[in-house]
Amino acid sequence: MPFFSTRVPDGFSDSIRLDKYIASLPNGMNRSKLKAGVSEILVNGKREKISFKVKAGDQIDIEWEDNIPDDIRPEDIPLDIIYEDDDVTVVNKRQGMVTHPASGNWTGTLVNALLYHWDRKSVAQIKDGTASEILAARRPGIVHRLDKDTSGVIITAKNREAEEWLQTQFKLRRLRKEYILIVKGRPPAAAGDIRTRIIRDPKNRKRYKAVTDTEDGKFARTLYHCLACYGNYSLVRVRLKTGRTHQIRVHMKYIGCPILGDAVYGKKDELFPGATLMLHARELIVRLPGKRKFTIFRAAVPERFTEVIKILKRKYPRIVPEDKR
Repeated sequence: MPFFSTRVPDGFSDSIRLDKYIASLPNGMNRSKLKAGVSEILVNGKREKISFKVKAGDQIDIEWEDNIPDDIRPEDIPLDIIYEDDDVTVVNKRQGMVTHPASGNWTGTLVNALLYHWDRKSVAQIKDGTASEILAARRPGIVHRLDKDTSGVIITAKNREAEEWLQTQFKLRRLRKEYILIVKGRPPAAAGDIRTRIIRDPKNRKRYKAVTDTEDGKFARTLYHCLACYGNYSLVRVRLKTGRTHQIRVHMKYIGCPILGDAVYGKKDELFPGATLMLHARELIVRLPGKRKFTIFRAAVPERFTEVIKILKRKYPRIVPEDKR
């Protein structure tokens, strides 16, 4: 992914929009390319929009995408459908599937599979317009996402009315998401409430970091409950109160228990050297469009979990931590 970095000179006396400033530079890029292809803008380490007013001394770092396709096409990819009606499709997303097209993953995504499943035509990609309009064209029906290597329940909208309804439920947090995970180590307590800010890790742009000594970044809250411990491994249930990028992975590392198989926030494990990310969206409780009662959707525990637990049970005694709250 191309990367652009520049610093506004100390003698710069104006205060103008970031996109106008970048377009004015000899090695900059035009505003259309910024709107269509930008994936992240950081000003002094903080995420900002292209409309941000830059001033003297600002450090600007931009990532953007090249070779954006003209359309997103339906693809005949099998899906594990949990539930479906005229408004929504609930899927048990397999590990390794990207939720929606983006740089490096323009095909093979959940969106490509849904377009085929819904018998839809290709979705043209707009390269002019607002950043939100451009992004919306890339992810029709997507109201929340799961990381590529996270499996489990994800709900999608089949029409604009359902999309707006579900977006409101997520925005107002009128739902509950529950995950299960296997971590390396034992949590500091049987149950806990993790509250931090989450920022981009200044030492590694691919990672995020939990911090408590700053107002930078975004507030994140995670509730966890340790279900069982096997040696230096633990089976944990998590409920999200906010939905930040990599939130569970970052918070587990923060309490000293990186998720098993997490190549970004953990280390290769000696007992399970081939482990992939042991993180699964087990349950989603949400009000469907037009419904008064909540509906519970669950995705079966994946085989990669059961295989690891079998080995742990053979090797270590099962200990259930006592909740002393």
